[in-house]
Amino acid sequence: MTLHVVDGTFEIFRAHFSKRPEHNRPDGKPFKATGGLVSSLLALLSDSKEQVTHLAVAFDNPIRSFRNDLFAGYKSDVGIDPDLRAQFDDAEEATRALGIPVWSMERWEADDALASAAWRWGRELPVRILSPDKDLGQCLAWPGVTQVDRIRERVIDAASLRAARGVDPDCIPDLLALIGDDADGIPGLPGWGDKSASTVLARWRRIDAIPADPAKWDTKVRGADKLAATLAARRDDALLYRDLATLVHDVPLPESLDDLKWRGAPRARFHAWCDTAGLGRLKERPTAWL
Repeated sequence: MTLHVVDGTFEIFRAHFSKRPEHNRPDGKPFKATGGLVSSLLALLSDSKEQVTHLAVAFDNPIRSFRNDLFAGYKSDVGIDPDLRAQFDDAEEATRALGIPVWSMERWEADDALASAAWRWGRELPVRILSPDKDLGQCLAWPGVTQVDRIRERVIDAASLRAARGVDPDCIPDLLALIGDDADGIPGLPGWGDKSASTVLARWRRIDAIPADPAKWDTKVRGADKLAATLAARRDDALLYRDLATLVHDVPLPESLDDLKWRGAPRARFHAWCDTAGLGRLKERPTAWL
């Protein structure tokens, strides 16, 4: 058994901006993102390498959370293509039509739901988080958890993350606080880059523990004096950014593990959805039926 938890927001963005053909429903509504999401989920369910047994999909709906109350520049719905934004509810309905549980986030984010699932069930069975988001790397510190980047066909565990990023998984929030994360609207600190941040955090692990005096830095870092001055002047900002990058792992997900077992698509509901979506070619794609 394996639990796959999918970043549905990432999937609809990926489909919307992909090179796949444009698609509208019979009523004229743009439906490329939703159709792409369903195709992606069907491919996952039939993937002999992944061997899906338990599954859920998390969505940001809207793209706003408690973090926007902490920092005005955090990611939001502002600037999103209206054709994509109009499909958020459709994407959730399409996922349910496949018989897959949906976690629709409002106060929290989709990544918080994925992290909560990994924390809750990773000790019972392997959990694979299907998203390339950098912040989810922190979940690899927990038993049984791996991250799957389906675009690059890459599986990331604690060891491979450490090799790529230069820090342990539990240091990821501190790393993103220093270097920033454009996807989430976290700006980071000026001058701090991947190399300098990973070198310093490999030594001290937490922003709080980095000595204010660069003369006490017993690891070689280019531009240490300037970096230390920036951190001293903006330490409070860095700690806020770390809070933004730290995922919530106790979101109250209502399902039991048995509820997440994928038993098949409800045939009548899925066929009705295909007709509404103008995607009749997908009708026989599910590998199991209810």
